[in-house]
Amino acid sequence: MQRYLAGFLFALAGALLANWLHLPLPWMIGPLLVTSISKLRGARTQSHIAFRSMGQWVIGTSLGLYFTEEVLHIVLDNTVAIVLGMLFALFLGSAGALALRRWGDVDFKTAWFASAIGGASEMANLAERNNARIDRVASAHSLRVLLVVVTVPFVYKFLGLHGLTVNTTAAIAFSYSGFFQMIAITSAFGFAFGKLRIPNPWVLGPLFIMTVLTSNHIELSVIPPEVQHAGQMFIGWSLGDKFGPDFFRRAPKYLGVVALVCVGSLCLALVFCALLTLISDIPLATLYLANSPGGIAEMTITAKVLQLSPPVVTAFHVSRMVFVLLVTGPLYRLISKKYQLT
Repeated sequence: MQRYLAGFLFALAGALLANWLHLPLPWMIGPLLVTSISKLRGARTQSHIAFRSMGQWVIGTSLGLYFTEEVLHIVLDNTVAIVLGMLFALFLGSAGALALRRWGDVDFKTAWFASAIGGASEMANLAERNNARIDRVASAHSLRVLLVVVTVPFVYKFLGLHGLTVNTTAAIAFSYSGFFQMIAITSAFGFAFGKLRIPNPWVLGPLFIMTVLTSNHIELSVIPPEVQHAGQMFIGWSLGDKFGPDFFRRAPKYLGVVALVCVGSLCLALVFCALLTLISDIPLATLYLANSPGGIAEMTITAKVLQLSPPVVTAFHVSRMVFVLLVTGPLYRLISKKYQLT
């Protein structure tokens, strides 16, 4: 219990400090940086999966409030761009796997699952089923998400990139009864999605039911800013908690290659998004968040805070996540069998 309390206090201090320093996304990046630095220095703190689940619940529920009937039509109008984004994620993962296998001193199967642009826990599960190095896979995804989450918001702040669109949730009034109804309904779907073993259940379950309700003009309540800040803090805390004193000492060369691959992926994503603007009306800043190699929770938080079309970014990331999870395993077996790679 003391470790959880200490971890919470570190995360809260990081959020308050980042907010005072006017850092981008202070309620997520502050806890992430303070927690990861303290863990790397040996602090005996800990986060629980329940805190991350609560953070994911806040994200999924708040994002669902954006999906009005009009917004759904905008998302459907960009189906081609979303499909291209899914294929681009597969390309990034494949290119990263080749780089890791050649320069990272790991076998192909470990490189493959470590480079796939998908959730860390889901890729670790696939790695275990295929006898890959789970520790290498998990560490690669942790470092990738850290680099993307820290780099992208700071670049956006430096360039002054933010949305000018009106917040569609602003017209929804806060209601105590509606808010508690929302908690009950969305939590039920989060729990159900978890039982069905659907990835990121506490994002996708609440997101699904709130999208259904919002698109049918059923507005229960808005989520108070304090709750949204707490959700972002829990996400940042849980991300920073993945690091430990020996994280960078385990395989420095391997993690160095992972970092270079991540930087290369961010650069390739910029080129891809610039090309995508030729066939899409989505602004480049939004497209980049939608196709960057970050996690669904972190990138949708960034889009929401910066008001850069959160529903569009969410649609890209959800589609990509489902696609990558469906094809990563079968494609690995096909490639390894054809080319005799292990």
